[in-house]
Amino acid sequence: MSLEKKQSSFAIWISLISNVFLTILKIIVGLLFNSQVLLADGVHNAGDVIASVAALSAMRVSKRPPDEDHPYGHGKAEVVGAAIVAIILGIAALYIGYHSVLALFETPHKATFTVLIAAIISLIWKQVLYVYTINIGKKVNSKGLIATAYDHLADVYASLAAVIGIGLAMIGDYFHIGILAYGDPVAGIIVAFLVLKLAIGMGRESIDVLMEKTVDSETMEIMFELVRSVPLVKRIDRIRAREHGHYIIVDVRVSLPATLSIQEGHDVSKEIKKAIINRYSNVEEVLVHVNPWYEMKEVK
Repeated sequence: MSLEKKQSSFAIWISLISNVFLTILKIIVGLLFNSQVLLADGVHNAGDVIASVAALSAMRVSKRPPDEDHPYGHGKAEVVGAAIVAIILGIAALYIGYHSVLALFETPHKATFTVLIAAIISLIWKQVLYVYTINIGKKVNSKGLIATAYDHLADVYASLAAVIGIGLAMIGDYFHIGILAYGDPVAGIIVAFLVLKLAIGMGRESIDVLMEKTVDSETMEIMFELVRSVPLVKRIDRIRAREHGHYIIVDVRVSLPATLSIQEGHDVSKEIKKAIINRYSNVEEVLVHVNPWYEMKEVK
C-alpha cells in the first residue's frame, strides 16, 4: 500500500473512531443533564458514524484497479460516498433546525458546566480533525476524504453553536437574564442553515462529477496549449477532460500530417499523453484519437 493510501485510510479510521466516541459522550452527558442541544448534537454525530463508514467503503472501492466491467476504474465510488455524506448532512441540518425551532416554544433547561465542557471538547476535537482531514484529502485528491472533512466542519459549526448557546444560558442563569436561555436554539437555527448550505454545495459538486461535468476552464486552456506544443500536431479537433473521482480522464482528437506512418502517429500520441500527465499528476488516462491532415485542404 502506498504512503498516500495509508494516510487516507488512517485519516478515515481516525474520523470513524472519533465520531463513535463523541456520539457516546454527547448522548450520555445529554441524557444525564437533560441537555437537548447536546442530545441533538449526539444524534448528529451518530449520522456522522454512518457517513464515515460510507466514505471508508467508497474509498476502498475507488482504489480497485480497472476490470472487465469497469475499464475506466472505480474512482466514482468516492463521489457516490461524498453524495451520501451530503445527504446525511442535509438530514442532520433539518433535524437540528426542527428541534431548535421547537426549543423556542419550550421552557429552557438549566445549563451546567459539565455540558459546556463536553461541547468544548467536541469543538476542539472536530476542528483538529477538520484541519488534518482536509489537508490529507486535498493532498491525495480524495473526494470521499474531502467530504468527510466538510462533515467535520459542519460538526465544528454545531459544537460552536452548542458552546455559545450553553454559555449564554449559564450567563443568563448567573445574572438572571431569562432571554439568554434561548440563545441555544437561536444559534442552532443559524447552524442548521450553515450545515444545509454546506450539504447542498457538496451534493451539487458530487452531481457534477457523476454527470461528467468538464474540469475548470483554466485547466482546459493549459491542456490545450500542452497538446498544441507537441511537434507535428497541426490542429486540435477536440479536447475534453472529466473528473472520475480522485483522478481525471482526458479525451483528445488531433490532426496530424496524413503522410506520417502509423508508428510516427503512435509516437506523437505518446508525446501528447506524456505532456499532459507530466503536468497533471492526477490525470489517470489520456485517450488520443488521430485524424489525417492534408495541407491543400487546410489552405482552402
